[in-house]
Amino acid sequence: MQDTRIILSGIWVAIMLTFLLGDVLRIFAGDFETGKLVGGFQPTQGMWLLIAVIMLIPILMVVLTLTLPYPTIRWVNIVAAIFWVVFNLAGLPYKGAYDNFLIVVSLVFNSLIVWYAWKWVA
Repeated sequence: MQDTRIILSGIWVAIMLTFLLGDVLRIFAGDFETGKLVGGFQPTQGMWLLIAVIMLIPILMVVLTLTLPYPTIRWVNIVAAIFWVVFNLAGLPYKGAYDNFLIVVSLVFNSLIVWYAWKWVA
């Protein structure tokens, strides 16, 4: 059987790439203004820092999943994935069909993380 840590880390990488794909498509589609958030809102440096911290979570989860001891990492994965589900649902619907599709894909990935972590027995 495959190691659950590797599976969970791989899904976190898939989530990161899905978010990155959405950002790249948003640039090419012209669905944003440089330096502004959705709706033309001008963020502060503190808000950009908060966005950076939030977007760092999937990257951090790859490392933590491979290094933190069981059962701690099991619960960290569940909590982080549920956070992303709530965070992404709060932003729906997005302007582009591609964005909404990618959010649904990320919700599936987060559901897989919760399922694998929940079923994880060391």
